[in-house]
Amino acid sequence: MTDALHYWPLTELSDALRRRTVSSVEVTSATLDRIATVDPEIRSYVTVMADQAMEQARAADAEIGRGGWRGPLHGVPIALKDLCFTRSAPTTAGMAILADWVPDYDATVVERLNRAGAVTLGKLKMTEGAMGNHHPSVAAPRNPWNHGHWTGASSSGSGAATAAGLCFGSLGSDTGGSIRFPSACCNLTGIKPTWGRVSRYGIFPAADSLDHVGPMARSAADAAAILGVIAGEDENDPTALIAPVPDYLAALGGGVEGLRVGVDATFNTTGTDGEIVAALEEVQRVLAGLGTTQKPVRFPPSYETAVGMGFAAMGAEIAAAHREYYPARASEYGPELGGMIQRAYELSPLDIADAARARRNFSGEVNKLWRDIDLLLVPAMPMTVPPNERMTPEGLDLTFMAEMVRFTKAFDLTGSPTITLPGGFTKAGLPIGFQLVGPHLSEDVLCRAGHAFQQATDWHTRHPM
Repeated sequence: MTDALHYWPLTELSDALRRRTVSSVEVTSATLDRIATVDPEIRSYVTVMADQAMEQARAADAEIGRGGWRGPLHGVPIALKDLCFTRSAPTTAGMAILADWVPDYDATVVERLNRAGAVTLGKLKMTEGAMGNHHPSVAAPRNPWNHGHWTGASSSGSGAATAAGLCFGSLGSDTGGSIRFPSACCNLTGIKPTWGRVSRYGIFPAADSLDHVGPMARSAADAAAILGVIAGEDENDPTALIAPVPDYLAALGGGVEGLRVGVDATFNTTGTDGEIVAALEEVQRVLAGLGTTQKPVRFPPSYETAVGMGFAAMGAEIAAAHREYYPARASEYGPELGGMIQRAYELSPLDIADAARARRNFSGEVNKLWRDIDLLLVPAMPMTVPPNERMTPEGLDLTFMAEMVRFTKAFDLTGSPTITLPGGFTKAGLPIGFQLVGPHLSEDVLCRAGHAFQQATDWHTRHPM
């Protein structure tokens, strides 16, 4: 491995820990030192759990030394988006109201990471309530590639920390694009699983029927390792899918020869920045060289209606999630989240019913695509990483927001799994990401396709600092 320790691939670090050529204490201590040195500039952590991390690292080394290796996350330092409930540290969900709130139980994903022997470095910053902007009291994370450009929302801290080598992987969540945006902006691999593939028990909700929890990492293999630990049914979450969890890592070497990749050239290129279109054409060339068959498809035009109406339904779910605090403490909310909740109170039952019908119809049309293709190729964003001032409440108009989520929101509505992969850089040196989308519970195929692409390219191996 030629990279500095903090940029080692998670899977290679895991192997080194298992073989005891490096210790978890050594790696955890070095990562905490890097956080102390680098994060004052990047601003990704809201809470660093140094004492707990070192205790977990010592326990991992002792257990591995006795031959008790638990799996690919044993002894590996990772971090959590700060909407994952933790008994040992506050869970703020990016909200000033919850600055000191400590839950009395761990989220299911946290329990599973603990059982896998992972080392939890801390909690990562996020936008207020997992919406588009940070609370005014929060110093937003900075994009390690260029501090003047967007880090992505709402898993902004997860994107910044993972890209900057301040953890070896992280958890994010996605309601409208919040795993995919920071992954694309920070040159990461992010998996938004099938809705229900990962339990949401102990996850502060944004919009229940749209929320997905998934891994963000520096490669498809690393993301697959994390997903394999956190996925699966959960008696505490009745919406968690009852389905076997494949060994995502074991399936990575299968290649993609014969897979049918759908491409809607009109959908992908209309209104899309030229540099992104060019990068996507190169992605198609690489995938074709790996043996995939590319098929023209027509993405359902009903997506525009479904996405537009979906914002209304999302607002209602957000208002429900915040009823304990809003409107009683409305003055403590930031302008974007508070405004969204307030507008939701003006919705009629017919608005919500119409949105639900549009969503069901659109989801059915997307499901028909999988009769003829295995995966769908789409951009992650229609524009290159925007400057920070474009993403403030003052600079973010509704038209721009609708464009921003054109390639992401649709797959929250359908619950379809996606993998976001690094696909190049702009002339200005900013990352470009793209998505592969699959039918429900096809995460194994997505991981395999992502790994095959990354075996043929090196975009994911480039680091910002």
